[in-house]
Amino acid sequence: MTAQAIPASSPPASRQGFRFTPAVMIWPALLYLILTTQVPFFMTIYYSFFNYNLVNPGSRPFIGFENYIGLLTDANNFRVILNTLVLTLGTLVITLVLGGLLAMLLNRPFVGRALVRTVLISSFLVMPVVTAVVWKNMLLNPVFGFLSWLIKELGGTPVDWLAAHPMGSVIAMVSWEWTPFAMLILLTGLQSLPDDQIEAARLDGANPWQEFRHIVLPHWTQALEVVVLLETIAVLQVYGEIYASTSGGPGVATTNLPYFIYQKAFGEYNIGVASAAGVIAVVLTNILAVFMLRLISRNVSTGGGH
Repeated sequence: MTAQAIPASSPPASRQGFRFTPAVMIWPALLYLILTTQVPFFMTIYYSFFNYNLVNPGSRPFIGFENYIGLLTDANNFRVILNTLVLTLGTLVITLVLGGLLAMLLNRPFVGRALVRTVLISSFLVMPVVTAVVWKNMLLNPVFGFLSWLIKELGGTPVDWLAAHPMGSVIAMVSWEWTPFAMLILLTGLQSLPDDQIEAARLDGANPWQEFRHIVLPHWTQALEVVVLLETIAVLQVYGEIYASTSGGPGVATTNLPYFIYQKAFGEYNIGVASAAGVIAVVLTNILAVFMLRLISRNVSTGGGH
C-alpha cells in the first residue's frame, strides 16, 4: 500500500474567527474618549480661524490667525492670561506648602487624628459656587464678615477684600478648596516612607531640615508630580469661584481664561474669539504642567543629592 499524504490539520473554526484581546476591549472606551474630547477640540480649533458670531450666523469669513493675534496683542487680553498664570502659580505654591505641613502633622500619632483629618478634608467637598458664596458673605464681607469683625475687635478698620485685593481673595478661596487634596496625596506618599530610613538618618546625626531635604522630599517626588499635574489642570479651569464672587472684576482684575471664554461665548456670542481663547488655554495648560513637573523633578533630585 502506498502511503497517502496526510492533509495538514486546519485550526478550529473558533480560532480562525475574531478574537477578543485586551487591546480590542479597550477600543470602545478609547473611541468614546476620542468622540467626546478630541472631536470637540478640533472643532474648536476650526472655529478659531473664523470670524464667527452667533448674532450673524450666516456670515463666517475665514480670518486665519487674527483671533489669536488679537488675543495676544490686546493689553486687556494679555492681562487675562497673566491673571490665569498668577492664579494658578499662587494656588500651587500655597497648597503645596500648606498641604505638606498638614501631611507631616497628620503623619504623627496624636489623640483625635482621624477627626482632624476628616475636618481638614471637608473643604475639598464643597462646591465651587458655595465656596465663593461662603467666602464672599461670611468671611470677606466688609460689613458683617468674620474678618471684618475680627479686625474691629483688634481695633483696626475693616477692609473690602474683594475690592481692595481681588486676586488675593480668589487665590485664598481656591487654595482653601485644594489644600486638602494636596494634603491627602502628600500624606499617602509620606506614609509609604520606611521608618528605618528616618531612624538611620537620626542616628547619623541629621537635623530635621536635613532629614526633610534628603529623605522626605526625594520620596515625595511622584506625589508632588501628581499634585502639580492635577491641580494645574483644575485651577486653570477655575470658573465658579470667580463667577459667584467677583464676576471677573473689578474691571478685569480677576478675569481668567475660562471666565473670559464664558464672556465671549455667552455674553458677546463671539464663537471665533472664544474658540481661540480655548485653544490658548489648552496649550497653556500643557506648557505650564510640563514646566512645573520638570522644575519639581530637577529641584527634588538636586535637593536629594549629597
